[in-house]
Amino acid sequence: MMHSCLHPARPLAVLAGALFLLPARQAGAQQQEEGLQLYGGIGWGHDDNLLRVPDNRPAFQGKRSDRWRQLDAGVVYNKRISRQRVALVAKASKVQFDHFRQLDYDGRDLQATWFWEVGNKFDGQAGALVDKTLAPYTDFFSDERNVRERRRQWFDAGWKMHPSWKLRSSFTRERYEYELLSQRFNNRTEKASELELLYTPKSRSSVGLVARRVKGDYPFRRPATAGVLVDDFTQDELKVRVNWDAKGATTLQVLAGYVRREQPSYGEGSTSGFNGRLNATYQPRGKISYNASLWREFAPIESTIVSYTLNRGASLGASWVASGKLKVDAQAAYEQRAFNPRASFNGAGGLGDSLRSASLRATWQARPKLQVSAGWQHQSRSGSEALGLGKFDANTMMVNANVLF
Repeated sequence: MMHSCLHPARPLAVLAGALFLLPARQAGAQQQEEGLQLYGGIGWGHDDNLLRVPDNRPAFQGKRSDRWRQLDAGVVYNKRISRQRVALVAKASKVQFDHFRQLDYDGRDLQATWFWEVGNKFDGQAGALVDKTLAPYTDFFSDERNVRERRRQWFDAGWKMHPSWKLRSSFTRERYEYELLSQRFNNRTEKASELELLYTPKSRSSVGLVARRVKGDYPFRRPATAGVLVDDFTQDELKVRVNWDAKGATTLQVLAGYVRREQPSYGEGSTSGFNGRLNATYQPRGKISYNASLWREFAPIESTIVSYTLNRGASLGASWVASGKLKVDAQAAYEQRAFNPRASFNGAGGLGDSLRSASLRATWQARPKLQVSAGWQHQSRSGSEALGLGKFDANTMMVNANVLF
């Protein structure tokens, strides 16, 4: 599940594709002034297990590691007109590998958001996003290029009924398409509708009751020994959203409650129970701040065998502002994934595994519009024998520089 209002961390599997594409949103984060600006970036990286080859399987072409280089170019536009604000990002990327040259690809990242207000009682946002990048190899054993395209549209509207009460509704449509034929079973469209009654007292804290329905459609049926698997699903949620600000130093964000999921290929066809996520931050009056997360939720998996997992995980992180120009971020996370039995796995055991990740990143704001960063990431998987997912470890080093002008 994706709860955009809580800005959850990405799944613990450090997506290989994400490593190759410096997000255009980073350029947006650097943006401080209105108007149109050009964006440029360059990056280098090395991964000692680029294709996430399990320990018990031979490497592709006898090689596990590889280096890549990346060039980015684009525009960033930010403009406020009265109460309205428009933010646009358009970026193109070119990624090239030293050894696995068949993975070379041209990426793109286009995003437009309109933050709107009407009078003193109505506000919200509308937007669209298109991005194209290399899909992860965490749960997919191949050395073929698999470019993934994501298209997302959303609309959110809030009505301030009372100084302390607000009614909010939203709709999101998200579509994923995969270049590789063997991955087309993960092509999907998810439509999410949400209604929330939000109470915000005079303090900066708030609490809301959220009703949400998500419908997923998979146009290609997944083959199995017993026929085909239907991955279409309907998921209904009733949750409480809490944003608690404790004296300015500690904040808690919680979105948790009851979820019922109907999916023919998932276990007996339906499952229900508690689902949710908790994010906490602690920022004392020093240079170090801390964050932590706990979650239990459904998540898609880019596999040739299954489409979704039930994940339980936790993460811890810290940020150190060493100076006015230098910041260091560290993060560690652990996640257990449960692949509930399908009809084709009757009697099979070990339908689960775990993912571990750690990262360290230093960011230097060399100039107001020039940013340089270097990072290290580690990822490991315990594996699931029943699903043919073996154990692996991988380490990634990256250096990026980007500028607005």
